[in-house]
Amino acid sequence: MARQTITLLSWNVNGIRAAFRKGFAQWLDTSRPDILCLQETKARPEQIVKELAQVSGYHHHFVSGKKPGYSGVALFSKNAPQSLQASFGTKRFDDEGRIIRADFGEFLLFNIYFPNGKASPERLQYKMDFYEAFLKEMAAPLKQGKRIVVCGDVNTAHREIDLARPKENSKTSGFLPQEREWIDRFLAAGFVDTLRLFHTEGGMYTWWDVISRARERNVGWRIDYFFVSDNLRKNVDRAFILPEVTGSDHCPVGLKLDV
Repeated sequence: MARQTITLLSWNVNGIRAAFRKGFAQWLDTSRPDILCLQETKARPEQIVKELAQVSGYHHHFVSGKKPGYSGVALFSKNAPQSLQASFGTKRFDDEGRIIRADFGEFLLFNIYFPNGKASPERLQYKMDFYEAFLKEMAAPLKQGKRIVVCGDVNTAHREIDLARPKENSKTSGFLPQEREWIDRFLAAGFVDTLRLFHTEGGMYTWWDVISRARERNVGWRIDYFFVSDNLRKNVDRAFILPEVTGSDHCPVGLKLDV
C-alpha cells in the first residue's frame, strides 16, 4: 500500500460552544485536517448538536465530564477509528472527561486534557496522580510495539525555552520541578517531543494569559504538544504551531505523519 501524509491538529478551544460562535466550523472547513483533537470542550454532546450539523465530512466523538461546563475532549476524523476508549479504568480520572484513545490501525492516538494544578495543593496532587496513571497506561502499548501519538494540553512547560518568563514562574504550577521531571520520564519511556525535532528556539508558545493581553506581546507558555513513540519518529514529516489562529487562549498545534 502506498504511504500517505496525514495532518493532525490539536487545540484547547476553552469551550467548544464559544469556539463555534467565533467561527470554529468555518476554520475547520478551511483547514480540513485528517484528524482534529480538541480539549476543554466544556459541553455535553447534546448541547452542540446543531453546531455539529455545520461540520460535514467528519466522524466525531465527544467525551464530557460529570461536572457541567467543565473539561471534556473531542475527536473529529475523516476516517472512523477502529476502536474508541474514554477511560483509564479509574473513576476519579474518568469522571472528568479527559481521555480519548482511538485506534486508527497505523497508530494509536491518545487525545488527553491533562489537569491544571494551579487551583490548590489538592488539584496539583490530582494532576501528578493523573500523570502517573497516564504513564502506566502507556506501558502495555509500548511493550506491544504499538505506534503511538499523544496530543493535548499537558498543562506544563517542559524547559525554560518553553515559556517567556521561566524565573518568575519557577514556583508556579505548570513549571514546577516535579511537573517538568514527569515530562522527562515520559520521554525517557519512549517518546519524542515532535516540535523539537524541527525547532530548537524559544518564543514558540501555545497559551497566553487573556487578562494581561499577553498574546499581543507573545508572553506565553508552550503547554500543548504532539508526542510520538520512538518507533514512529521516522514517520514525522513536520510539527508546527498555528499562533495566528484565534478563538481561544490557546492556539492549535499540528503534526504531519507519513504512514
